[in-house]
Amino acid sequence: MSGKPGHFIRIERRFDVSPERLFDAWVDPGIARRWLFTSPDSETNATDLDPKVGGVWRVTDRRGGVDYAAHGEYLAIDRPHRLVFTMTMPQFSSDIDRITIEIRPDGDGAVLTLLHESAPIDTLTKPEDWGPKGQDQMKDGWGKMFDGLARLLA
Repeated sequence: MSGKPGHFIRIERRFDVSPERLFDAWVDPGIARRWLFTSPDSETNATDLDPKVGGVWRVTDRRGGVDYAAHGEYLAIDRPHRLVFTMTMPQFSSDIDRITIEIRPDGDGAVLTLLHESAPIDTLTKPEDWGPKGQDQMKDGWGKMFDGLARLLA
């Protein structure tokens, strides 16, 4: 991402688990493969995570006979408070987004805030993805994954 401001979406969600358990769901491959970039229609899922600064991650999920891949690099890890990583889905775009996860305690649970940032609009492969419709689709996609995560952690 360049120094010019990009576009972003922000999502906040409360989970009825400890911050540590919520954080680990992002970096433990055995847990992540059951919710991260997957759906009820998944046929197979391969999740490879190397959760350290500079480590890479990759999720490949097969749906309808098609592989959907997402991958990136970990930029910051502060368990259980903060996780920052890059993300690209090359079958859709060459753009590299930045995802920031912040987790804070909230009574007997935790609140997760996700910030999904794009590159500046004039550098995006598909700038229409950051219009109102594209932003709604991204929020819906993250929301569905968070629904699955909440069920998994319950």
